[in-house]
Amino acid sequence: MHSVDRRSFLSLSTRAAVGGTAVTAAAAASAVPAVAASAPAAPGADPAPPPSREFRAMWLSSVVNIDWPSKPGLSVEEQKAEYIAWLDRAQSLGLNAIIAQVRPTADAFWPSRVEPWSMYLTGTQGQDPGYDPLAFQIDAAHERNIEFHAWFNPYRVAMSETPDLVEDHPARVHPDWVWPFGGKLYYDPGLPEVRAFVQDAMMDAISRYDVDGAHFDDYFYPYAIAGKTYPDQATYEAQSDGATGIEDWRRENINLLVSEMQERIHAEKPWVRFGISPFGIWRNSTSDPEGSDTSGSESYEIICADSLRWVREGWVDYITPQIYWQFGHPAADYETLVHWWAEKVEGTNVGLYIGEAAYKAITGVFPEVTELGDHVDLTRSLDAVDGNVYFSAASLRDDTTRSVDDLVQRQYQHPAIVPELEQVPGEAPDAPTVLVVRRTEDGVQVRWRGHGATSYALWHLPTAEVTEEALADGRNLVASVRADRGSQALVHLDAEGADGSGYYAVTAYDRTWHQSAPSAAVGVRK
Repeated sequence: MHSVDRRSFLSLSTRAAVGGTAVTAAAAASAVPAVAASAPAAPGADPAPPPSREFRAMWLSSVVNIDWPSKPGLSVEEQKAEYIAWLDRAQSLGLNAIIAQVRPTADAFWPSRVEPWSMYLTGTQGQDPGYDPLAFQIDAAHERNIEFHAWFNPYRVAMSETPDLVEDHPARVHPDWVWPFGGKLYYDPGLPEVRAFVQDAMMDAISRYDVDGAHFDDYFYPYAIAGKTYPDQATYEAQSDGATGIEDWRRENINLLVSEMQERIHAEKPWVRFGISPFGIWRNSTSDPEGSDTSGSESYEIICADSLRWVREGWVDYITPQIYWQFGHPAADYETLVHWWAEKVEGTNVGLYIGEAAYKAITGVFPEVTELGDHVDLTRSLDAVDGNVYFSAASLRDDTTRSVDDLVQRQYQHPAIVPELEQVPGEAPDAPTVLVVRRTEDGVQVRWRGHGATSYALWHLPTAEVTEEALADGRNLVASVRADRGSQALVHLDAEGADGSGYYAVTAYDRTWHQSAPSAAVGVRK
């Protein structure tokens, strides 16, 4: 947290569209963020207002250049420009977090101490890209008060079975650590030395960089292939107790990875949130009475992932099941699975965000244009669900069906603050003090003083009473801004409020989103 006293300024005008954040040329030149804002709520206008707390994120994939960089070998300037464009897109959609893949195939998007530079940056594994992409990504996201979660793939070494690895790659130095399967090369999850190494490789980034979260996707053991078995019988015979079946032994290997990883993260940086996005079905009820009323593939079997146990043991801070199906899907109904996961996180301290298949919406796999927006209607109706994550970034840009437009118009017209997680420690800053709210030629300027905060939120309220209900209503939230962006920020508000109507209050947050008491609400100085 920042220990210096700061005064922040917010100028509200009518010049920018609601919902997104964009730094104007003038603002960028002076390091002053210009934040688009939303109109305040009218009392009683909506019986179900949007929440002011909601995790809204997109996955930014780097493996085989799915999202960023768009291709290997771009110049530093081109790579940076592409990434900034992704942040622009995230803000225009109303998102507040990005989950960026920084270790796609036992390689690195930072100068790792133990693994080579990723080939997806330059086209050549081990080649220095000429800058530190991870540092750049984090700084650029934080300037906009967007959370940055570093996404790691623990065991995948390469996208082919015979890759051209650099000479000192750990997989070449230790050929007994790897085996091929399904056209790719993997580290053997059954070897304790491998488990320790991949944790070290990921902790290298977590320890050295200001990430907000550490994230695994759904790749643990490779996805099962009919008629093929993992080539790990020798490892099983050498490493198991002989009494545990090989399937349970494999699941325990992944359980150890997950539990040890969380322990290491929290020991070093307790504020970093650890999350996993497993395949959406744990087990079907036909396989286990606790399973969901579905009939699809099961992560418990096909990738050796006992994701329900991770939740019950509290080994993850949040879980993001990939529920990549539509309402009414015959094998995996979206509503059935969302309710199942919501039920399973009840009584735990684990946050639940739902993984969404934006790629199916924009390719027409989902039959209804409204599918994604309807998903949010459901998830918001359940107290246990705190947000949604979309795969992948390109699908949120290449909106051929207008499904994403429908989602944003219906659900994300107002900004949202990242929810706090119960098992992640933190301490709310002191309440800020609004110093003045005054009219300017462009709208309204709000000035406040705060201390010890990572970020602030500005609220535009219809009355001078700052209630818990008012701060839960996303229609009252104008914007959130990073505390270390300097002494002022320009926040452009659409017509309502720019005339000086209503009252303005500010809340402060530590880096894990513990909220201060609100300032007093102040009206415009006449």
